Amino acid sequence: MKWLLGTYTSRFNRRHRVFGHLFSGRYKALVVDGEGDYLRTVCEYVHLNPVRAKLVAAEAALRSYRWSSFPVYLQTPKQRPAWLRVDRVLGESGIGKDSAAGRREFERLMEQRRGEETEPAFARIRRGWCFGDEQFQKELLERVGAKAGAHHYGEELRESAEAKAERLLAAELKRLGWKSDDLAKKRKGDPEKVTLAVRLREETTVTLVWLAERLHMGTRSHLTHLLYWHRREQQASQ
Repeated sequence: MKWLLGTYTSRFNRRHRVFGHLFSGRYKALVVDGEGDYLRTVCEYVHLNPVRAKLVAAEAALRSYRWSSFPVYLQTPKQRPAWLRVDRVLGESGIGKDSAAGRREFERLMEQRRGEETEPAFARIRRGWCFGDEQFQKELLERVGAKAGAHHYGEELRESAEAKAERLLAAELKRLGWKSDDLAKKRKGDPEKVTLAVRLREETTVTLVWLAERLHMGTRSHLTHLLYWHRREQQASQ
């Protein structure tokens, strides 16, 4: 197996990059914010994975692991595959030129990072589906919600559903003249809260647990009971 590191510009914004890796287990793709330090951090994460997997001895150079793209970054442009672009990665590391000196500096920086504590910075990459600031994630969630497909993973769909539910809830609270804190002050079976739960249940895919907690309507079982009787009353009135 080998690590694959690639980038492409998405059709909707040059700010977005998608990274994928294949090493063990299921292939994973990560949407990365092209601004700030996010791109550099993901590159370091991929290049340092053989170290974390203990596939490179402590005394061996990082470049010695031949199944990584890292040694190829250290080659001259003529030696590299034509499809491998290194200028952006070098630039994110503060290296302005793809020269012999620049490549030596890149290797030095990666060896230095190898000895540093990287777990906090890499945790979001390993566990998440996107990597960027709050505004970046919000934009992606709106796009996922607009057109969710089979290629979207459970985590991003869940976050997208919750983001949509929050938007609908904010609109309904404004209509009622309520503040978010009022949800906790109203009784669990308040008719308006039940109506809110029904709408969110019908128009989003958030779970009953999320609804019960967000609307302060008790346990999942209690909310199920309230929704059942609301449905019975609606059927009886028709």
